[in-house]
Amino acid sequence: MSQNNHSGNLPPKTKKKNIVNHLTCATLDGLSAKIIEVEATFTKGLPGFSVVGLASSDIQEAKERVKSALLTNDFTFPPLKITINLSPSDLKKSGTHFDLSIALLNALHKEEIEEEELFVFGELGLDGKVKSSSTLFPIILSLKEQGLLKRAIVPKIAMEHLSHIAGVDFIAVETLSEAIQVIKNKEFKASSTQFSYDANKIEINGENFYSCSDITLDFTDVKGQTIAKRAALIAAAGMHNFMMEGNPGCGKSMIAKRLKDILPPLLEIEMLSIAKHQFLDGTIPDFKAKRPMRSPHHTATSASIFGGGSHKARIGEVALAHNGILFFDELPHFSKNILEALREPLQDKRVNISRVNSKVEYEADLMFVAAMNPCPCGNALSKKKSCRCSEQEVKRYKNRLSDPFLDRIDLFVVMQEINMDDKMNYSSKELQLIVNTAFKAQMQRGQNNLNGKLNEAEIEKVCKLNDEAQNILFSATERFALSHRSINSIKKVARTIADIEQSKNIEKKHLLEALSYRKR
Repeated sequence: MSQNNHSGNLPPKTKKKNIVNHLTCATLDGLSAKIIEVEATFTKGLPGFSVVGLASSDIQEAKERVKSALLTNDFTFPPLKITINLSPSDLKKSGTHFDLSIALLNALHKEEIEEEELFVFGELGLDGKVKSSSTLFPIILSLKEQGLLKRAIVPKIAMEHLSHIAGVDFIAVETLSEAIQVIKNKEFKASSTQFSYDANKIEINGENFYSCSDITLDFTDVKGQTIAKRAALIAAAGMHNFMMEGNPGCGKSMIAKRLKDILPPLLEIEMLSIAKHQFLDGTIPDFKAKRPMRSPHHTATSASIFGGGSHKARIGEVALAHNGILFFDELPHFSKNILEALREPLQDKRVNISRVNSKVEYEADLMFVAAMNPCPCGNALSKKKSCRCSEQEVKRYKNRLSDPFLDRIDLFVVMQEINMDDKMNYSSKELQLIVNTAFKAQMQRGQNNLNGKLNEAEIEKVCKLNDEAQNILFSATERFALSHRSINSIKKVARTIADIEQSKNIEKKHLLEALSYRKR
């Protein structure tokens, strides 16, 4: 009876509610960033510190870095069970940039954090210094492109690169203590991020394009080869796929290496995309308005060229050549599998990597340049040296290149043999000016792509032929059994030649020159 009275007179016990704080971070899934919510709870039980939610080993190691950083900054861990959850839990996460958000949730476990739109990124040193990581720039750029990021706490040391990304308020911090004060006092004042590119700016239709006038290798070094240089100019002006065949030492590699200095200008978003790929490759970009050039050796593996990996897909040479040049020297010596697999990115401007544990898609909008000898010994076209190859050897050598692969090459040139009286005729500066003129013509027409990358609908709209040119193309189609892809390729090359000549319409002479560059 007394027990009943006692229990009836006491007020019901109120259970103290645990605060579940959370901050926002992100992880890379291929080249795309996915938002990750970092949650923390502190509950009664055996003291411990655990991270759950498919966290990789570098995130699991964050526990020790976070502990040391907090203890060296006069923080005492409560005698509670600490659980950090990375949500969504079914997505694999990786990266040392989760350190700062985990540390802040520990340091501020007694306070409610209500900042929903604030992202937190940063690796921690054992002394509490906030460091950058190689994946930070690609993550933030991807979030910005998706329209998901407006404000973020980032390492001050990373601002050298992050300042290139406009439209995001960055709160730069040097230490963990500084980050704690930012959250506590809600001092979300953005750091000044003024940046200007060291490049020539060209404004077309209200958009800014950037080009770099630095010439590292000049076309004046290549004597003679007038036809090959003309083809190289056309290829550069429209970003057309280009192949050269000739004797060893005739200048094929020299022309290919000089192409990168005369390529068309870049949009700012294209420059940032190139930098993103370079960060993923582990190199620090210089943010110059220069298109990349990648030239893998013919002994390179398929994984190194296209990317791959059994657990985590990595970027390859094709993706690193995005918005630039992929150069294959000694083309027939490359593996048949590699050459056939290259047909997909040349057609679709993308690389798909499928593994048991991952499926990743990379952008690969590139200009393919190739060089090859006419036969295994290289002297088949020489008037001074005799060819040592049998007919069977030459046939086997050329059969490594399939017709569907060759169909994706827009310009094909047979190089001339070198003579002592060959003269210098074009400089890279002159060619760059011509390319820029053709580029302006393409952009002023409102094209989204350069001529070499036009799709079917754009070809119909942009590459219109007059009756005379149409009849010539019809005759060539019947005579050479041209495929639909080849016909489109000829139209695109003719359009670029017309742009170089500053002609509004594609005329007979433009089409005839474009036909002369088809492989026979």
